[in-house]
Amino acid sequence: MAIETSRPGGYAASTLPLSPVAFDGVFGWFSPGISRRGVVLCGTHGYEQLSAHRPWRGLAGGIAATGCATLSIDYPGTGDSGDAGADSVEGWLRSVRRAIRYLREEAGVEEIVLVGLRLGGTLAALAAEGERIDRLILLAPFATGRAYLREMTMQARTIGRMPDGSPLPQEPGQLIVGGFPLVPALTAELATLALPSAERAPAPDILLIGAESGSLGPRYTALGARVTTRPFPSLAALVANPLYAEAPKEAFAAAIAFAAEGVRPRLGLAVHGRPLPPDPIRGEGWREEPSRFGPSSADPGLFGILCRPGEVDGAPPMVLFVNAGTNVHSGWGRQTTRLARELARDGVLSLRMDLRGIGDSPDRADGTSPLYTLAALDDVRAALDHLQSVRSGPIVIVGACSGAYLAFQAVCREERLKGAVLVNPYCFDWNPADDVDSVIRNVFRNASTYAGLLKQGAAWRRLARGEIRIGAIARAISRAAIGRVTRRLAFLLRPRPAGGTVAQRIAALLRRGAHLELVYSEGDRGLAALHEALGRSPARIARCLGGPVTIVEGADHDLSPVAAQARMAEALRRLLARVH
Repeated sequence: MAIETSRPGGYAASTLPLSPVAFDGVFGWFSPGISRRGVVLCGTHGYEQLSAHRPWRGLAGGIAATGCATLSIDYPGTGDSGDAGADSVEGWLRSVRRAIRYLREEAGVEEIVLVGLRLGGTLAALAAEGERIDRLILLAPFATGRAYLREMTMQARTIGRMPDGSPLPQEPGQLIVGGFPLVPALTAELATLALPSAERAPAPDILLIGAESGSLGPRYTALGARVTTRPFPSLAALVANPLYAEAPKEAFAAAIAFAAEGVRPRLGLAVHGRPLPPDPIRGEGWREEPSRFGPSSADPGLFGILCRPGEVDGAPPMVLFVNAGTNVHSGWGRQTTRLARELARDGVLSLRMDLRGIGDSPDRADGTSPLYTLAALDDVRAALDHLQSVRSGPIVIVGACSGAYLAFQAVCREERLKGAVLVNPYCFDWNPADDVDSVIRNVFRNASTYAGLLKQGAAWRRLARGEIRIGAIARAISRAAIGRVTRRLAFLLRPRPAGGTVAQRIAALLRRGAHLELVYSEGDRGLAALHEALGRSPARIARCLGGPVTIVEGADHDLSPVAAQARMAEALRRLLARVH
């Protein structure tokens, strides 16, 4: 996750790593640094920040390595922060200003730099009003809130599509972008934001990266600021997709150099060797704390958030959440954080973890992908050890997509797991001959998707005008049909995994008293693997599983609609009741 850059000033780099902190309900990552300068990182919002999360952590680490005190925060109602002030621009601005005070009080810094990405750049510029900010770094900021809302409206039409390829239906009265809702009160606040109307420069030195800032550069120059501008050609690779997010090395290196330019050591001032322990993030009926754990006390590199209930009767089951794809532990649309806190109100303790190579855990030693690999079972075992050190009781595991594959493999191997909820698993066993990246990057939808689109009048008009490439569609359908036959033959001919067929392993789970709940979006592509393993008859599948499969109508692969998430939560509570 580190961003390579030269060390400005010629002094020794900081050896103080980023550590989790929490204050006033705000969660963040903090390094006290060894200089007089502190840097607050203001990430963007929602789906864009979900995509940028890991590179953004890399940027924070690169800034901390220069010796600057560094603090990267989650706004209220996002990530791992509390919910007071959620869905409120003013609440987000208060958290940025509180982060500035935290650096002044805890790290003893004299100079403050704000770094903001996209909407976070807009917030950083606004938060600088009324504050003494020395430097401001804006990475592709939105000059106005209306510009942000226009772009999010466009993104909502393309992110999180239904299994048939149609756009995800929007919840009444709000805009959902990649599972993250923008409620009416928030959109009304955002619509009033306008940086070009500033009456004074937010900082004397400003770095603007990205042409999207429009007239901001000339406006800030006219207000007396020294403005440096740079292009941002790799922005889309950072914020467009969590699976393939890439750090924009040139832009981040420029940001690090600008943040640390002319920095002075903190001579004669106390330097905290370790940040203070974080205050728990609390809410009604729950409290959370960051957890570091690993295969041994010498290797506690894995990271997760432990969500504790306020009161516990007896020894109810505990829940382990594993990552879906490369989504950070808070989950798509932050649904894992919300579900963990709901469970805590019911007395259920949970751990939402990051596997190596995802979120806030370190890279895998061999640099390989953490998706669809049995090596990730070591991370799951370390998490089970950690949960058992916290409290006794049965444990169930929850995973979606690639996380569902890992959860199935784990529950078959670990008798400490008494059940699993599998959400839209693409497969139960991964064929090592398949390339993970090429499977995930398959851009053609299945035949039913094209059929659904062609039923729409607009699609027919586009076809008549020659805008739809019917030859490409036909070739895609043909390849899909050949692919299905090929996969079926490979399934029949390949060696059976240890433990027997999927049906045999499920039968063994039921005999040992473990339970499964399977949840699929209607029409999800993973249903093909279910039918290959257990047949097509719902009655037969229910007999094999010990209960019916939950089919969720009106949902995308990631269960973005609130109603779809409620159906998944029902399945989890049903499993917890059976295990308890």
